[in-house]
Amino acid sequence: MKKIKIRQPLAAVHIVEKEWLNPYNPIVVNLIGAGGTGSQVLTALARMNHALNELNHPGLFVRLFDDDKVERANLGRQLFATAELKQYKAVALINRVNLFFGTNWKAVTARYDKAGLKEQPELAQAGLTISCVDTVQARMEIAEILKNLSKHSGYGRNKPLYYMDFGNSRFTGQVILSTVGKIAQPEMKKYDTVDTLPMVTDEFRELLLASEGSDKTPSCSLAEALTKQDLFINSALANAGASLLWQLFREGMLFNRGFFVNLKEFRMQPLKVSKPVAIVKPMKPKRTKTKAA
Repeated sequence: MKKIKIRQPLAAVHIVEKEWLNPYNPIVVNLIGAGGTGSQVLTALARMNHALNELNHPGLFVRLFDDDKVERANLGRQLFATAELKQYKAVALINRVNLFFGTNWKAVTARYDKAGLKEQPELAQAGLTISCVDTVQARMEIAEILKNLSKHSGYGRNKPLYYMDFGNSRFTGQVILSTVGKIAQPEMKKYDTVDTLPMVTDEFRELLLASEGSDKTPSCSLAEALTKQDLFINSALANAGASLLWQLFREGMLFNRGFFVNLKEFRMQPLKVSKPVAIVKPMKPKRTKTKAA
């Protein structure tokens, strides 16, 4: 008897936007939120930018959005000093990064929402948008803005292409990378290319809405803040998320589009790139006409 060879399914992979593989200009990044996670992500982006420049890559240009000011409860868990109290978080962080790394990144002391972008809508244009926000409403509005921009941006250099979202509770968190629309993929015999990575607001919409009732009141002290979020959950997510971006820039292909972290149990679960599952609607039974007797 002849042996039947079972063909194994090809591994799913996402290939980065081709213009990002060898860009002529810095990639514009909008980082939304300068709190516990956002402040850590900004530092990781600055290190990444320096490394990319050393590899003859034009690097990144980052805009940091946040309308909050530094309070005493922020010291310790977030990357702020006593001398920065009452300053805008975005201004304090961007000034420090620019002085340390010699960059010319910008602080925006406004919220990234329809109202905040009304006077300067061009600020929303960025190839990569990263959200480090703590409300479901903010995530939903960011996703809506990006989807609308994708429809009307044409093929400009700063057309929104990718959206990365950071979220966490006390000991757990997740980072999910999405595409804003479809990214053209090359034909490959070795891999099954995926042109669309679903947004967190679409894929996990029900879970996000279920968590909407959690307590988001500001903490009055570091001790109180630590009862809501562990001291190192933000930096753990920021560094692992930056590693995913580094893979995107350096290797140009992704087999994982995010991950889930449980810092209490020291576990990390990757979120694989996969083809969207087609939903097959059940066929309606045909009505048969009966002849009258």
